[in-house]
Amino acid sequence: MAGGRPSEVLPGGAGLTSAEAARRLAADGPNRLPAGERSPVLLLLLREMVHFFALLLWAAAGLALLAGMSQLSVAIVVVVLFNGAFAFVQEYRADQASRRLRELIPADVTVRRDGRRTVVRAADLVRGDVVLLEAGDRISADLELAEVHALAVNESTLTGESVPVRHRARDTVFAGTFVVEGQAEAVVTATGDRTRLAAIATLTRTATRPPSPLARRLSKVIKVIAGMALGVGTVFFAVTQVLGMAPADGFLLALGVTVALVPEGLLPTVTLSLARAARLMAGRKALVRHLEAVETLGSATFICTDKTGTLTRNEMTVVEIWTPAGPLDLGSPACAAEIMRSAVLCSTGRLVHADGGHRGVGDPMEVALHALALRAGAGEDAAVTRRHPFDPVRRRSSAVAGGRLHLKGAPDAVLPLCAPAAGASRALADMSERGLRVLAVARRDDPGEGAAEETERGLTLLGLVGLEDPPRADVAEAIATCRRAGIKLAMITGDHPGTARAIAAQVGLLGPDPLVLTGRELPGDDASLGELLDRDGAVIARVTPEDKLRIARALRSRGHVVAMTGDGVNDGPALREADIGIAMGASGTDVAREAADLVLLDDHFATIVTAVELGRATYANIRRFLTYHLTDNVAELTPFLVWALSGGTVPLALSVLQVLALDIGTDLLPALALGAEPANPRTMRGPARTGALLDRRLLRRVFVVLGPAEAAAEMAAFAVVLLLGGWALGATPSPALLGAASGTAFTAVVLGQLANAFACRSETRWAGRLPFAGNRLLLWAVATETVMLMVFLGFPPIAALLGGSFPPPVGWALAALAVPAVVGADAVHKALRARLSAPHPDKGI
Repeated sequence: MAGGRPSEVLPGGAGLTSAEAARRLAADGPNRLPAGERSPVLLLLLREMVHFFALLLWAAAGLALLAGMSQLSVAIVVVVLFNGAFAFVQEYRADQASRRLRELIPADVTVRRDGRRTVVRAADLVRGDVVLLEAGDRISADLELAEVHALAVNESTLTGESVPVRHRARDTVFAGTFVVEGQAEAVVTATGDRTRLAAIATLTRTATRPPSPLARRLSKVIKVIAGMALGVGTVFFAVTQVLGMAPADGFLLALGVTVALVPEGLLPTVTLSLARAARLMAGRKALVRHLEAVETLGSATFICTDKTGTLTRNEMTVVEIWTPAGPLDLGSPACAAEIMRSAVLCSTGRLVHADGGHRGVGDPMEVALHALALRAGAGEDAAVTRRHPFDPVRRRSSAVAGGRLHLKGAPDAVLPLCAPAAGASRALADMSERGLRVLAVARRDDPGEGAAEETERGLTLLGLVGLEDPPRADVAEAIATCRRAGIKLAMITGDHPGTARAIAAQVGLLGPDPLVLTGRELPGDDASLGELLDRDGAVIARVTPEDKLRIARALRSRGHVVAMTGDGVNDGPALREADIGIAMGASGTDVAREAADLVLLDDHFATIVTAVELGRATYANIRRFLTYHLTDNVAELTPFLVWALSGGTVPLALSVLQVLALDIGTDLLPALALGAEPANPRTMRGPARTGALLDRRLLRRVFVVLGPAEAAAEMAAFAVVLLLGGWALGATPSPALLGAASGTAFTAVVLGQLANAFACRSETRWAGRLPFAGNRLLLWAVATETVMLMVFLGFPPIAALLGGSFPPPVGWALAALAVPAVVGADAVHKALRARLSAPHPDKGI
C-alpha cells in the first residue's frame, strides 16, 4: 500500500507501472554505486606538502633564507613542490578504484513496464522491476530469476570462478556479472548501495594501502639524519659562544651547518632511481602505478596468486578423450570426429570469425568443443530439429539431429543413462584426479518422441572428454625462481578446489606438505589464519573478497611483505590491502587495475619475477647511493668537528657554501648513476633484504671505513698545504693560503667521492673486481663531477663565493691520495669481512 492506495503493479508478470516505478525511484534513489566521502582535492594536495620530510625541507628552506642563501632556499622549495605534486597525482589516481566500479553498470536495460517491453536507463531501475535478460547482457542490479531458459552467467568478476554458472528459477544473480548464454526474466531485489557489487565497492574504498617498506625505511633515515643535523647545529652554536663569537654570527654559522646537512637531494635521488626502474619494468610489460611499488615488490616475501588467467591461459582446451575402444590420439584430430560431432550438436557455444581472427561466443567449454570439432572436420552436417537445453537439475543437454539423439553432460548424470561401458568409471576417476573438467558424450539412434526424461535413455556412451584451462608455459620456471629467491607462494582462487590443486601440482606450486582448503574452512581469527597459511605452496579455493582481505592482513601481521595478484572486481579490496597489488592488464577489470600498484601488461606470472628482480636491484641501489651520500657527510662534518675540538686553533677546511656545492653540485650525478647500477646475477638467490636501510653493516662501512678514509685524506692535505705555507697552530693564515688549503681539501673530498662512487657499486667486491664500464652512466657522472670541480675552483666568481682556490701542485698531489685511500680502505674491509663471514652469501648487492 502507498498512501492508502493499492500498489500500482500490473498482474501476470507485466511488471511495474511507470507511476509505481517513479515512486520507488524517489524513495530508494537511483541505481548507482555509492561514491563515498572524498576529501577535497586541495586538502589531499596539502597533505603531501606537510608530511615529515616535507616539513623538514620547508624548515631547511626557511633556515637557508634566514642565513642569506636565497638560491638554496628557492631550490629546496621547488623540490618540495615537485615531490608533493607527484605524490598527490599518484595517490589521486589510486583512489579511483571504487569509482571505476560504476562503469560495470550498463547504461540501458530492457524491462517490462506498463505491460510492455521497454528500455530504461540502468540508473532508473527499482525494486520489483521485471528485467529481460539475453546473452551478452551485463546484469545491472541484484535479481531473482523468475523464468529461465538455458541461462549461463559469467560471475568471474565477483567470484573468481572461471566457468559460467548455470542458474534456474528462484536463484539470485548479481550486478556486475553478465549473461553468456540463454534468456531469463528476473525481478529486481536490490539496487544501488544495497547490491553485492556495492558491498565490494565499500571494501575497496575502505581498504587502506599500508605504508610501503621503502616509505617506512626512508622515514627512519630522514629522522636520523635530521636529528644529527639539528644536534650538530646546536652543538656548533654552543661552541661558537664558548669561543667568544658574536651570537648573531654564531647563529648564522650554525644555521648554515644545519642546512648543509639536511638531505635535500635524498628524496629526488630516490624518486629518480625508482622512476628509472619503473621505466625498465614498463619495457618488460610491468606497469608501475606507484613508484614506491618498485622497491616494495623487491621486498616481497609472500606472493598470493590467482589461478585463472594468471597461472593459466584462461582458455578451455580439450586435452584428452577416452572412448570404450580406448583413448584417442588428439594429435590426429580426425579420429575424434564422431564424438565431437555429437558434442557440438547438443551445444550452443561456438568459435566464430571476428575482426580477422576468431573469438568464442557462449560457454567456454562448448567453445573448446567446437574448436576441436573444426580441427577434426566434424562440422554441423545435420540440422537440429529439437533441443533440450542444459538444465542445472538434469546437468545435461541434448539435441535431435539427423535422426539421432545427441547428449552431453556431467558424467554422473549421463553414465546411468547409458549401457555399461568397461573402463568408464576408471577413466573418469583418473581424469578427475588430474583436475580435468570431464564431460560425457552419448548418442541414441532412435530419438523417440516426448519430453527429455522420456527420450534421454537407452543411450550408447561415445566417450569422456577431458578439458582444462592449461597453465602458461613459463609459469613453472617463474615459480621455481621465486622459491630460489626465498619467496613463499599461495594460490588463492574462486575456482573448484580439485581444479586448483591439479593446476598447482602441474606448475610446481603445491608444497611438499600439501594444504588445500576452501574459504569456508579457513579459521575464524586472523592469528590462527596467519599461522596456518604461513607456509609455502598452500592452495585456498572458493574464496570470497572478504577471505582475500583477511588473508592479506593475516600474512602481513606475521611480518610478511605481501604481493597479491588479481584481475576481477572481487580482487579490488585485497589488492588495496596488500603491500603491493598486482593486476592483470590484458584480461583484468578496470577496478583491479586502478586498485593495484603494478599492472602486468601481458598477464604473465613470469613478468612478476622480472619485476621482483628489478625491485631488489633498486633496493640495492638505494643502499649504494645512501652509502655514497653519508660518506660525503662524514667528510663534510670533519672540518667543523676539528675546528670545534681544537677550540678554533685549526681553521675551517671547508666553508658552508663549499659543503652545499658538494651536496648539490658534485654529488648528485654520481648518486643518480649508482641508482642505475645493473642487477647482480645473484640478486634472485636467497631471501630479500627487508630490514632497515641504515643497518649496522652500512653504518659500519660509512663511519668506520669509507668516511674516515676520505676525511683523513681531506684533513691531511689541508694541513700539509697550510704547514708548507708557513702556518703554525693557533695562527691565522693569510686569505690566499687559506683559499689554497681549502681548495685542496675540497678537491680531496671530490676525488675521494669519485673513488667512493666506484667502491659503492658493490658491498662485497672491491672496485678492481668490477667491470670498469659496467655502469656507463657512472663514467659520465664522474667525468661531469671532474669538470664541475674545475669550475668551482677555476671560475673566479664561483671560487670567490665558495671561498676556495686552485690548489698548488703539491696540493693536487695530496688531494689525489684520497683515491687510493678510499679504494684501499674499502678493499681491506671487504676482504676482512669476507674472511669472517664466508658462510653468508652475497645478498645480490
